[in-house]
Amino acid sequence: MKFETIIESIKKIIAFIKQYFKTNILVMTFVISSVINASILRFFTVKNYFEIRPIIADLALVLVIAAFGYFIKPKHQFRYYITWSIILTLICLVNSIYYTNFLSFASFSLLQTSLQLVGVTDAVVENVMELKDFCYIWQIVVMIFVHIKLKKKGYYDYVEKIEVGKVRALNTLVASLIFFGLFISTLSSTDISRLSKQWNREYVVMCFGTYTYQANDLVATLQAKINPLFGYDEHAKMFREYYSERDNSHQQNQYTNILKGMNVIAIHAESIQNFVLDTEFNGEPVAPNLKRLASEGLYFSNFYAQESVGTSSDSEFTFNTGLMPASTGTVFVSYFDREYVTIPKLLKEQGYYTFSMHGNNGSFWNRLNAHKSLGYDKYYNYKNDFVIDETIGLGLSDKSFFRQAVPKIKTISEQNKNFYGVLIMLTNHTPFSDIEGHTDYEVNYKYQALNEETGEMEEKVAPYMEGTKLGNYFKSVHYADEALGQFINDMDEAGLLENTAIVIYGDHDAKLKESQYRRFYNYVPETDSILSSDDPAYIDVDYYTYELNRKVPFIIWTKDHRLQGEVTKVTGMYNVLSTLGNMMGFSSPYAIGQDIFSIDENVVVFPDGNWLTDKMYYNQSTDDIKLLNSNETVSMEYVQKYTDFAEQALSISDSIIVYDLIKKTNEIKELLGQE
Repeated sequence: MKFETIIESIKKIIAFIKQYFKTNILVMTFVISSVINASILRFFTVKNYFEIRPIIADLALVLVIAAFGYFIKPKHQFRYYITWSIILTLICLVNSIYYTNFLSFASFSLLQTSLQLVGVTDAVVENVMELKDFCYIWQIVVMIFVHIKLKKKGYYDYVEKIEVGKVRALNTLVASLIFFGLFISTLSSTDISRLSKQWNREYVVMCFGTYTYQANDLVATLQAKINPLFGYDEHAKMFREYYSERDNSHQQNQYTNILKGMNVIAIHAESIQNFVLDTEFNGEPVAPNLKRLASEGLYFSNFYAQESVGTSSDSEFTFNTGLMPASTGTVFVSYFDREYVTIPKLLKEQGYYTFSMHGNNGSFWNRLNAHKSLGYDKYYNYKNDFVIDETIGLGLSDKSFFRQAVPKIKTISEQNKNFYGVLIMLTNHTPFSDIEGHTDYEVNYKYQALNEETGEMEEKVAPYMEGTKLGNYFKSVHYADEALGQFINDMDEAGLLENTAIVIYGDHDAKLKESQYRRFYNYVPETDSILSSDDPAYIDVDYYTYELNRKVPFIIWTKDHRLQGEVTKVTGMYNVLSTLGNMMGFSSPYAIGQDIFSIDENVVVFPDGNWLTDKMYYNQSTDDIKLLNSNETVSMEYVQKYTDFAEQALSISDSIIVYDLIKKTNEIKELLGQE
């Protein structure tokens, strides 16, 4: 009798399960397809193929969404689930496109800067849209197909007779909570900390899944708007303690005041990476002018930009303030109205006239407002101040831009004792394809080979990098380099170099894929092919090779060559204000980066929490390290020291930005009668 009872119970459970799946086909289709899409995105991006945790997290969140659909009558549920299917598909599609281009994941805060895409439509279409980005649309197609089939079979009428919506909603929420509990039990305190800080988006997706990341990002974005209203005291206390404990004394060195009283022209070299200075094709250098300036000036050969989603605008901000980019959104759009200590403001205190110039629309990256906030007296931009006689890519060509800039600088020099100006280059902006017709630089491979018919050696030409994005990049850089060389000559002929220092910095890397570099390093011209990965001569471009290759040039050059030499110490964009300030006699008490010549060891912190020293690269996502010298050893204390520093630097910088702490500190000092 007891055995029969057990059998009967099992039959009832099986019948219940069958009935459940039979009457929840639409919901199950939504849940399963959503989780599969999220997994596909991770497979294409972070590639953690065998990690179960993000699947559980995504499933738990999708079940919450599914649960609320039960409060709608069955015949109307399709509208709810197809709407969410479209939303989740778009999340996957947008993140796939964004990761392809920026090796990171999209943020809701980017909606504030979405208008920037209007100016870079070609870059979006050509550079980031791939066939794989559209594979997520299958979910919508399947949902529609299933709905049509169910409707024909009278499924919704049948379900409506037996479904108790509130009960099913509650059961689904309970299932979701079980999965959430299971997932949370696997988390460490480090995991939770990284989720809340959201600095390393890649790590969050790897650990928490696609949808959990996006939900958390939405909360973080809303917090960015709400935070200034709450939590000020805690962050202000942390801010005060950080700077009170920090040694702000300025050590003198061989470069102290070496540029004091000189004019400065800073060249914002769009997308130029460091390795192009040592690259040539058929004996013709890609960037001969940059290479010459580097050899004649002070050349930082191990220099890294520290930009985030704001790309060029982030580099402008960090260059001028010594602070890190914002953790959510971009400073130029979301936090431009804060008070910052900047190079233009510090030089204005010394009587300098400050200005900026760019061949693009003034509204791009909100520069009209942001540059005023940074302290520039005037922002010369696009049609307002330049004759648009030649356009390449996003705006005025670099050659025309520089040609028209020189007489403007001449006028400024005649009206002011000293000046500081930043000239933002544009032509070398992705996607680089518009350069054709503006340069005859070739990126093929020419070599001598035996002609079997004549028995004589003759020149052969292999395509090599022709027709590739990296090849177009080299051509674009060569054009930009020519424009820069002509600018230096024109400045000299105008008599503007006698008391002027030229500062050149790459704003960020070219944002090209690893596969482009594999062709570059492993090309076989005789067969027009690429070495296989198992060939002994094959050069792999792995994660660390790619990351370390993202360094950009930083050069300080004067006509009288008072600054010369190569600085191999690892340096970041946030070191510029303090390093240049030591040379010119100004300083900021709030710069995170220090004068590179006044410290024994420097660490470059990246916005995702990764960091780099002369000894090693630390990957926060995997908690892994890459020693830069196989003979070098580092202790766990060493790693922890700089990991703590990185987190503190990011936290303090973000607090300054979000809570406008510099302004509030100055207001308190004025109230207390302090200078």
